[in-house]
Amino acid sequence: MKMILYLIISYLCGAIPFSYIIVKKFKNIDIRQYGSKNPGATNVFRSVSKPLGILTFLLDCLKGFIPVYFAYLISSSFYFVLAVALVTLFGHIFTVFLNFKGGKGVAVGCGIFLALNPLATIICLLVFIVVVALSKYVSLGSICAAIMLPVNLFFLKAGHEIIIFSILIVTVVIIRHIENIKRIVAGTENKISFGKKDLIK
Repeated sequence: MKMILYLIISYLCGAIPFSYIIVKKFKNIDIRQYGSKNPGATNVFRSVSKPLGILTFLLDCLKGFIPVYFAYLISSSFYFVLAVALVTLFGHIFTVFLNFKGGKGVAVGCGIFLALNPLATIICLLVFIVVVALSKYVSLGSICAAIMLPVNLFFLKAGHEIIIFSILIVTVVIIRHIENIKRIVAGTENKISFGKKDLIK
C-alpha cells in the first residue's frame, strides 16, 4: 500500500505544470498560447523569458529528481525505483492538471537520471550545451543528449536494467520530438538567441 501511494504521489509531483504556473504568475499569460504552444521549459525560454525558462528547467529537473531520490527510502527494490521514475516522467508528459497534455520530458528526465546516475547525466548535459551552442537548436541538443545517455551508461558499466530503462526513456523523448526533427530537416525549426530580452513584458 505504501509503495502504491508513493507511485501516485510521484505521478502528481511529475504532473506539476511549472511552465504554466510560472508564466501565468509572472506574465499573466497561458504558455500554451505562445511559441510552440508546448508547456515546457524550452518554450518558456524561447518564447517568453530566458530567466523564467531557466527557472522552469530547474524546477522540472527537481520534480524529476526528488521522487526518484527518495524512492530508495521506500523500497530497496531497484525495479520500484525505476517504476517511480517512469510514472514521474509520464506525470509530466501526461499531466492531469493540463488535460493530460504536458511537456516533452527532457528536464524531468534529466532530474530522474541525476538521481539514478549523476555522472552519465552530467556528460549528457555537456553534450546538450555544446550542441545547442553550435546549432542554436534546443531540440537537437535534447535529442543528442538523450541518445548519449544509454551510451554513457554502457561505458560507465551501469547495470543492464538502467541501460534498458534509459533506452525506453530515450525512445519516449525522441517520439515527443518527431515534429522538431521534421522542422530541423526542413530548416524551419526555431533557433534560440541568447542576446534577446524577454519577448513578453
